[in-house]
Amino acid sequence: MNKKDLHSFLIEKADFYENPNFIESDPIQIPHEFDKHQDIEIAGFLTATIAWGNRKSIINSSKKIIQILEYSPLDFVLNHTYKDLKPFENFVHRTFNGNDLMYFLKKLKEIFTKKKTLENYIYLPNTSVSEMQSCFHLNFFKSKHDKRIEKHIANPIRGSAAKRINMFFRWMVRSDKNGVDFGIWKKFKSSQLSCPLDVHSGNVARKLGLLNRKQNDAKAVTELDGVLKKIIPSDPAKLDFALFGLGVNEKFN
Repeated sequence: MNKKDLHSFLIEKADFYENPNFIESDPIQIPHEFDKHQDIEIAGFLTATIAWGNRKSIINSSKKIIQILEYSPLDFVLNHTYKDLKPFENFVHRTFNGNDLMYFLKKLKEIFTKKKTLENYIYLPNTSVSEMQSCFHLNFFKSKHDKRIEKHIANPIRGSAAKRINMFFRWMVRSDKNGVDFGIWKKFKSSQLSCPLDVHSGNVARKLGLLNRKQNDAKAVTELDGVLKKIIPSDPAKLDFALFGLGVNEKFN
């Protein structure tokens, strides 16, 4: 397959998988339960934070979080008391536990009280997305916390592929015209986004000759970004649908 045919193939697959049917089996279904900007942000952020492992398990754990938030994420975050956090004590999703979640909720209360939206808290003008993500990581963990909690938000400067935070950014920034991503973060441009690199998209990218680096890390994201931005300069993260769909649904890797 020559380069032109490969690019056409990837765009075709991205168009095929980017449709509302994608939502039914993906964790993005959780923020899709809401209409309000801040509710979508909170539900999306907490879901993306625990998005590793089996997708069914991720969805089930996210539904438990939303249930304890009384199906009103913003209202709970802004108005909860210490007593309201008690139901989270026994929450566990892999290495993310109830104490971790309680820290996240306390921090979100601070963020939404002061900045009103996560977009306002994260966005920095004239700064790359990876730099913003690193600043977000540092700011989010400025309050007193258990050091182990820091692993739940990636810091690209430390070499992480930052799959979950890049996925969250994709959800919030990309256009909603196909009914999957939300497009509610207007300060960002889709051209700034990176592909949420994971084992599936990484293996497919290597199989197709889009990625040479063997590790799924920050350097691999930079390498893949360079290729995907040549295919769709204005919206490289759209091709995540192609790489992920080929890997998960077509066992291409």
